[in-house]
Amino acid sequence: MMVLMSVDATQQQIDDVIELIKQHNLKALHLPGDEHVAIGIASAIPPELREPLALALQALPGVDHVVHISRPYKLASREFWRTDTVVQIGEVKIGGNAPCVVMAGPCSVESREQIFAAAQAVKAAGAKILRGGAYKPRTSPYSFQGLGLEGLKLLKEVSNQLGILTVSEVMSPEDVEKVAEHVDILQIGARNMQNYALLVAVGRSGRPTLLKRGIAATIDEFLLAAEYLLHHGTKDVILCERGIHPLDRTYTRYTLDLTAVPVIKHLSHLPVIVDPSHGTGAARYVPAMARAAIAAGADGLLIEVHPDPKHALSDGAQSLTPEQFSALMKELERVAMAVGRCL
Repeated sequence: MMVLMSVDATQQQIDDVIELIKQHNLKALHLPGDEHVAIGIASAIPPELREPLALALQALPGVDHVVHISRPYKLASREFWRTDTVVQIGEVKIGGNAPCVVMAGPCSVESREQIFAAAQAVKAAGAKILRGGAYKPRTSPYSFQGLGLEGLKLLKEVSNQLGILTVSEVMSPEDVEKVAEHVDILQIGARNMQNYALLVAVGRSGRPTLLKRGIAATIDEFLLAAEYLLHHGTKDVILCERGIHPLDRTYTRYTLDLTAVPVIKHLSHLPVIVDPSHGTGAARYVPAMARAAIAAGADGLLIEVHPDPKHALSDGAQSLTPEQFSALMKELERVAMAVGRCL
């Protein structure tokens, strides 16, 4: 539910609305706008209370009208917040009319030499954020699981020395604080999109968060996962489309659902980026899907780049070389310009 105040509503009238909401043990959010002030109710309202509460709020001085939010997710809904959310980390902005942001780097942090080489290459090509996994969820227990804390320390070191932001995955609630100490953006991977204990812990951290769509998740389920983060305190949520379960795995790893970009932007105010590396699983298809993602309206990209993909410890087949990435960035600049954006 949202209460839209009159243009000339006083601060006392706004406070009275908030107080009435709180009297019913509900959470009130003050949402200032260009002309009107709105107060959102960011709680589940018992069915028997909805109509009486709406009538009581409508009767208060200064209230223009009361709107019922139809979506199961509230804080993530564009019905609740009509203006595009812009996530700002340092000097980098993601979402709204900000330039499209590219996050790039290896699937896993493997060594100091490897992560520094990758960081230097992607930054030189124009990437603003370095990606790199310190903890890796792998299908096989025998596959490389990441360097853990050592990998996090290397990300912190390369960030400090090169002046580049970092994003890395957190896999358990117990690791949230540790990962947050070393990187700028916490990533929740596709396999953990509905790990509710993790969503709550990351939400309570208040740190900028990159949330990946699960491989079998509907868009509503994706946005409800984002709702957990927003409800528990994280305001800076970036959504990432990274491919859904395919009908045919002969040629690609997943099916990259680019229709999700305009659909989510219609339903939600949160920024949306696309991961064409996981979405295809093959380096040869990454450039085409990256260009298509920008044309579809994505606010950014998450691309795997490795100094030596053939010897990568994870996901080498979908990783671009630094030379391929540099060439792609030039192509993306032209695509972005063609659709009224910049890179």
